Amino acid sequence: MRSHLRRFSPIGDVLWRKTAPPSEFKEVLSGHREAEICIVGGGFCGLHTALNLAKEGRSVILLEAEEIGFGGSGRNAGHCTPTFHHYSLNSIRRLLGEKRGEKLIQLQLNAADRIADIVHEHNIDCEWVQNGYVMAAPTPGNLSALQSKVDSYNAAGQSTYLADAEEVRKLTGMKGQFGGWVHPGGAHLNPMGLSRGLAMAARRHGAGLFVRSRVTEARRTGRKWKVSTTEGSVIAKRVIYTTGAYTQAAWPKLDKSFRIMRVMVGATKPLPDAIDVLPENVTAHDGRGNIFVYKRDAFGRIVASMFPRLFGGREKMLRLLTRRLQYHHPSLPADIEWDCLWTGELDMQPLTIPRLYHLEEGAVAVTGLSGRGVPTGYTVGQVLSDWARDMPHNDLALPIEPLRRTPLYMSFGPQLALRGYEMRDRFSEWRSGQKMRP
Repeated sequence: MRSHLRRFSPIGDVLWRKTAPPSEFKEVLSGHREAEICIVGGGFCGLHTALNLAKEGRSVILLEAEEIGFGGSGRNAGHCTPTFHHYSLNSIRRLLGEKRGEKLIQLQLNAADRIADIVHEHNIDCEWVQNGYVMAAPTPGNLSALQSKVDSYNAAGQSTYLADAEEVRKLTGMKGQFGGWVHPGGAHLNPMGLSRGLAMAARRHGAGLFVRSRVTEARRTGRKWKVSTTEGSVIAKRVIYTTGAYTQAAWPKLDKSFRIMRVMVGATKPLPDAIDVLPENVTAHDGRGNIFVYKRDAFGRIVASMFPRLFGGREKMLRLLTRRLQYHHPSLPADIEWDCLWTGELDMQPLTIPRLYHLEEGAVAVTGLSGRGVPTGYTVGQVLSDWARDMPHNDLALPIEPLRRTPLYMSFGPQLALRGYEMRDRFSEWRSGQKMRP
């Protein structure tokens, strides 16, 4: 592995890269080109932005240091859950103000439906399934919080509901739950397939996309920008950085605007349909603080994700995934076989919603998606497209902020929070007389 990528997990371990349609993107930027907008980063944020603007007839060039979907957009677990995980909707409104908060809420809550439209319009082969999302209630005490979600999301135009224990079992196959929040708009997919499909759609509309074209510098030259790579350059009126957790040295201190946290994803070998795991092909969340979310892929694999323990190698992580799956689905064999295990990097920052940074005149960057990849990538793409269209800053769904370093405590704060969530879960299980869960 090349030295500038050593802190990133190997992309070759990721299931989606093996099962998505092959990439058609091989061209490296060479020589000198011009465009109205230069986008740095070939993940969901950059690709949605490129597609939006190219469809309007704007001249767009996108530069990717590795391959399309190399970062979080190709490594995530493939869930498209159009929600805010860390905030209530009212908290978003308080954080951003009523007008801006409501605009962001509507973009995020409708993201799965809009991505479905894009998938169908451009015939993207990405295993798209929109059968819903179920967040279980592992104790009776969780039900009131889930009812609050029903009330707030439905007031914002959604059609979610609180299911009883029997319906949760029928939808997910999970045993021992006390009910759950059902969001019919939730979806799942092959995220590398979506990345490659978005890239092909953008190219069909005239965008130029170049891979293995790592940006080394962006420099203002008069009223335009010169974005340089190792073998070429782009002259553009505007520059947009969408590199997220995989940001390197292309812009000074941009990689200090977040801290890396890793998430673990495992995929079993294909399992027979007769096994009572996700019989309705929904996405399931077990409702605990250290999240455990899983789905089935198009080939019958269970794909599960959670945050890894601070210490422990591959075998320990696989045992933990196995134990959590078997707790919910006792019919699974004792020796679950795993095809793949990989980790992805998250760009964490305290607010856990994306941060839109002003770099210089005509240049912005977005980082800090904090693990909310598929729907939030779409949402950010709409915000960046609005910025490129010269929408007044006060009308954007995210505020434009000065670039700032994320606090030092973000190096350890998220892991401490996870340990706190686990302690809270265990106390709740003990208080309600439940068996301690893995």
